[in-house]
Amino acid sequence: MIEPATPKDRREPRPAALALGGLAALAAAIGIGRFVYTPILPRMTQDLGMTKSAAGLLASANFAGYLTGALLAATPALRGAGRRWLLLGLAASAVTTGAMALPSSIVTLAALRFAGGVASAFVLVFASALVLDRLSAAGRPDLAAVHFAGVGAGIAVSAVLVFVVAAWGGGWRALWLAGGLVSLLALPVAAGLMPDQLETADGQPSPAAPASRRLTAFVAAYGLFGFGYVITATFLIAIIRGSPAVRFLETPVWVVVGVAAAPSVALWTAVGKRIGIARAFALACATEAVGVAAGVLWIAPAGVFLAAILLGGTFVGITALGLIGGRRLSTGNPRRTLAVMTAAFGLGQIIGPAFGGAVYDATGSFLAPSLTAAAALLTGAILVAGTARTATC
Repeated sequence: MIEPATPKDRREPRPAALALGGLAALAAAIGIGRFVYTPILPRMTQDLGMTKSAAGLLASANFAGYLTGALLAATPALRGAGRRWLLLGLAASAVTTGAMALPSSIVTLAALRFAGGVASAFVLVFASALVLDRLSAAGRPDLAAVHFAGVGAGIAVSAVLVFVVAAWGGGWRALWLAGGLVSLLALPVAAGLMPDQLETADGQPSPAAPASRRLTAFVAAYGLFGFGYVITATFLIAIIRGSPAVRFLETPVWVVVGVAAAPSVALWTAVGKRIGIARAFALACATEAVGVAAGVLWIAPAGVFLAAILLGGTFVGITALGLIGGRRLSTGNPRRTLAVMTAAFGLGQIIGPAFGGAVYDATGSFLAPSLTAAAALLTGAILVAGTARTATC
C-alpha cells in the first residue's frame, strides 16, 4: 500500500524540479529584470535625450541596489523564511521592471532601478543558497547548471520580447511593461517548486567561518569580474547601434548573448571538474577579456558576434564558478558567503557603467573603458590562478 505524502515530502521537491524553479527565478529577476535594460537602452536615450553618463548612472543605480540587497541578505538581522524573501524579491523585481514604463524623470527611473537591484540580489542569494545546498545534499550538484542557465534563458527571452514588441510598434515604455508582465509569470512557478524551508534544521543560520586566503582571492576576483563584464553587457547594443556597419545586427547579437549564456554553466562547470574550479574561473575570465576587447577593436559582423558569443558564453559561467568556488571554500553559513561574493560583484558593477558612460561622454568612444574592463578581467584571472596550486576546488 502506498503511503500518502507527508507535509515534509511536499516541501522536498525532486532535484530537477528544484533546479527548474531556480531557473525560472533567475530568468525573471536577473535575465529580464537586470539585462532587459541593455536592448531597451538605445530607445530610451533617443526618446528622453539621455547622455551616456546618465544611462551609465541608471545602470549603476541598479547595481547599487544589487550591492545593498546582497549586504542585507548577509545580515543575521534579516529574519524569516528564506523562501518568503525569495518570492518577495521575485514580485518586487517584476513590479519595478514594469514600473519603468511610467516615469520620465532620471531620478525616479534611478530609484526604480535601485529597488529592482535589491530585489534581484535577494533572488540570486536566496535561490542559490537553497538550490546549491539541496542539490548537493541530493547528490545532484550537476543540476546547478540548470539553475544558473536561467540568466541566459532570461536574456534570450528579453531579446525576443524586445524584437516582437518593437515590431508591433511598441516604444521603450511598452518594452518595460512587457518585461514586467513576463517576469511576473515566474512567481507561481518558483512558489510551486521551491520548498518551504531554507535554513538549517533548527531554523537558525549557521555561524560564519573565518575567511581563507583563497576565499579572499575569489571575492576580490569576483569584484573585478563584476567591473570587467558589465561595461560590455550594458553598452554592447549602444555600441552596435552607433556603428553603421553593424547596426542591422542589433537584435540578433543580443539573442546570441542569451543563447550562448544558457549552456555556459554546464560547459564551465565541466571544465571545472577537469582542471579545478579556480583554474576554470581564471580561464573563463581570460576568455571573456578577449570578447570585451573584440567588441570595440573589431567593429564588423564577425567581431560583434565574437564579442556576443564570448560574453554570453562566459559571464554566467563565471558567476556560477565564483559562487560554487566560494561556497566550497567556506565552512560557515552558505547564505552569508554567497551574499559576500554577490556584494563584491555588485561593487564592481556599480563602478563599471558610470565609468564607461563618463569616459564615453569625454572621448566619444567606448574603447578606453572596454580595454580597462578587459584588463580587470585578466587581473582577476591572474589573482585566482595564483591560488590554484593550493586550492581544493
